[in-house]
Amino acid sequence: MSMSRRSLGLIIAVAMLPGCMKDMGEGVVSRFKGAEPQASAPASKPKKAVVRASDASEIIRELQGRQAVLISGTPYSRVADAVIASDARVAEAELRVARLREQAAKYNWLPSIGPRVSLNSLGDFVADLVINQVIFDNGRKKAERDLAKANVELAAVTLVEDGNQRVHEALSLYLEAEHNRDKSRRLAIEIQDMSQFEWVMQQRVDGGISDMSDLNVLKQKISSMRARSSEAQEATVTAMAELNAMSSRNLNDLRGIGGLRADSTAEALGVLRARGEQERTIAEAKISRAGHLPGLSANASGGQSATSMGVEVTTDTLFSLGTMAEFEALEVVKETAARRVVEAREDAARDIAAQSRQLDAFRRQAIEAATLSKQAKENLDLFQAQYDGGQRQVMDVVGVYETYIVALAREIDLKYKAARAELELARLRGGLAEGAQI
Repeated sequence: MSMSRRSLGLIIAVAMLPGCMKDMGEGVVSRFKGAEPQASAPASKPKKAVVRASDASEIIRELQGRQAVLISGTPYSRVADAVIASDARVAEAELRVARLREQAAKYNWLPSIGPRVSLNSLGDFVADLVINQVIFDNGRKKAERDLAKANVELAAVTLVEDGNQRVHEALSLYLEAEHNRDKSRRLAIEIQDMSQFEWVMQQRVDGGISDMSDLNVLKQKISSMRARSSEAQEATVTAMAELNAMSSRNLNDLRGIGGLRADSTAEALGVLRARGEQERTIAEAKISRAGHLPGLSANASGGQSATSMGVEVTTDTLFSLGTMAEFEALEVVKETAARRVVEAREDAARDIAAQSRQLDAFRRQAIEAATLSKQAKENLDLFQAQYDGGQRQVMDVVGVYETYIVALAREIDLKYKAARAELELARLRGGLAEGAQI
């Protein structure tokens, strides 16, 4: 019984070492450092309690406050809600794992306790209880906690990136379907109009006024339109089949496209990832540096063997002629990580600027195309009136009508090119996924 009491007292004494230590610099692992009484703050301004280390992370806060540019209630928003609801969300599971590991790392400053079982020379088993408490480790334990927090940040960035990419893929499929639906509707009207011209030409051929060449040209044009209409319908079915496969509900009845809110305040996800990788690199460099320096730990054991305790100087790696070069390399690694953040910010700014210019160009061209199609329609109406008055031939009106439908097709194409460019710009900014899910 006395041996057990001594072992228990030994464990309590070593476990209380962190709370008794004073500030010895960055290497002190005590979480009670700074807990000594200080000048009290005014009672009216209490400090906010931080539940998790990630709550104090600037990257996590930025992700949580991220607002999607999708306007609620629009077809875009309904598509996004449907595909996010059916997402397997592997990144979410990875984030949960990273959080659990971060929780485990929060307690790495506590003493480590475990059994030690050995076989002595007489063939008897000896069981002892061993406790180890790190007193000074050159900042290794703190760096391990920073590393765990950086891994949580990177997992959170990955979660938002995956959601952003998934919504972009779904909306791209939806735009493809809507574009081909518009093509089908336009071609159906054009086929109906050209069929009227064909009927008139058939009457003229039957009456001996015109020959079969013009009639054959009209039939060929109508056949080409029908082929393009079938192709557009098949493309619509294919796009919607893919979209429904990644959606939690059927979206075949959804129609129309929705605009996006302009939001350029949030930092690009690529920059947030580079910042998270910088923090992880710095933490890894600190851990590596601490491994080259001597540390101090208290050890105690007791049980069936005689009680013992002491203080030990430890190091993971012995000094050598290349140790200083290793330290310099670690500093260069930190500088490289910082430069990667600057590079990521520059690349993101360039991509966003280029995509913004392209979006502006498509919007301007769409307005110009709408003006040209309006002019072509006015010219068609004029030719139609002249034909009704006997001043124009059927093929004259057909030629002007083809000019009109080409202008109308270009207007529709540019409309969807602008929509895709706007969607791509939102993807580059990371604005297609809400951050509240973090």
